[in-house]
Amino acid sequence: MDTRKKTVEQEKRKIKVNKKKLGLVAFVVTSIYICYTIFLLIKQPTKTFTIEEGEVYQEETDVGYIIREEQVVKGENYSNGMEKIKTEGEKAAKGESIFRYYSKNEEKLKQQIADLDGKIQDVMASETGIYSSDMKIIENQIDEKIEEIRDIGDVSKLNEYKKEVDELVTKKAKIAGDLSPKGSYLNQLISERSKYEKELNSGAEYIKAAESGIVSYRVDGLEDKLTPNNFSELSKEFLENLDLKTGKIIATNEESGKIINAFSCYIAVISTSEDAKNAEVGNKIKVRLSNNVEIDAEIVHLAKQNDNETLIVFKFKNQISELTSYRKISCNLIWWEYKGLKVPNQAIVNENGLDYVVRNRAGYLDKCLVKVTNKNENYSIITSYSTEELKQLGFTEDEINSYKKISIYDEVLLSPDLSRIQTR
Repeated sequence: MDTRKKTVEQEKRKIKVNKKKLGLVAFVVTSIYICYTIFLLIKQPTKTFTIEEGEVYQEETDVGYIIREEQVVKGENYSNGMEKIKTEGEKAAKGESIFRYYSKNEEKLKQQIADLDGKIQDVMASETGIYSSDMKIIENQIDEKIEEIRDIGDVSKLNEYKKEVDELVTKKAKIAGDLSPKGSYLNQLISERSKYEKELNSGAEYIKAAESGIVSYRVDGLEDKLTPNNFSELSKEFLENLDLKTGKIIATNEESGKIINAFSCYIAVISTSEDAKNAEVGNKIKVRLSNNVEIDAEIVHLAKQNDNETLIVFKFKNQISELTSYRKISCNLIWWEYKGLKVPNQAIVNENGLDYVVRNRAGYLDKCLVKVTNKNENYSIITSYSTEELKQLGFTEDEINSYKKISIYDEVLLSPDLSRIQTR
């Protein structure tokens, strides 16, 4: 009896020891699994992306040759040097003087006039009896102009104000001469000044704008080669043989100027993209210039150069003045752009011809069918299917009723494994 009782107690102790061993093994295995899982999460954490409204566009960088409708203007006395009446980039009306050539004895005549102006001022200051309301008005105008000059930093504006002051001083002197007795010293000085001024003006050659447009003095000799009148003559070889440097500023010419059409300009590029191969005349695109300004443009000419390259000429109406300094620039062609719900392409997985994303809401994962409307190399614009579209795809009524739509601010997994995701 004692022996039997002893055996039972031994069996109970063995069972208790075995349970402890099993518990220890389970604890070790669980700990290893947890540690391994944490290691995997640290090594390959689950990445997510929050869907927001965004823009997807197709863009390429090219080198563009600027083509303008421009007319070079040059006079007979170009060797005398020139004085700019209109500044670079300023607009001029048809028939308006844009610059002039100096007369042969201009410096000498200017000095003689300046000397006479000094003498006239001295005489006017000494003849205190000469006074009229007209002279007082002119004196006030002179004072106002001189006051305004102090706040001007633009050289062209300073020259303009100086010219106005000189004209007012001359006008004042003529009034004073009229009020002075005939044959007076002041009248003699004013008469002599008028003679020199007439000689100065008659000897100068004024160049006027044949058409209205933008004035430029950056004449590079390509005005008759890169024009809208010879698109058919353009080719990759023709453009490359011009040997132009990208972004180089055209030097200012000191003998001539030109008038540029202010309403339209063109850029020619050679592109190797598929978008260029499929382009058509009349297509609208956008062009981003080096100053990051985007302009609307229209394709007006296309010419295949070979199997891979296409010559494209597009027309635009903005930023014309900003480009007068250049003939060859770097620019970006934006073929298309679309707005909507934007996600990285790596968030989209194709299964049986359909596109899915995996949505994460409060830890619950859902495989959501989406429609990709547009995409580039990195991003896609997505939307949910309509009921009609789902019917056309062959979905049942129950599947359509349980269809989960994607929306803004939803969180989606990047590079998801659909085989491990169950649709709820």
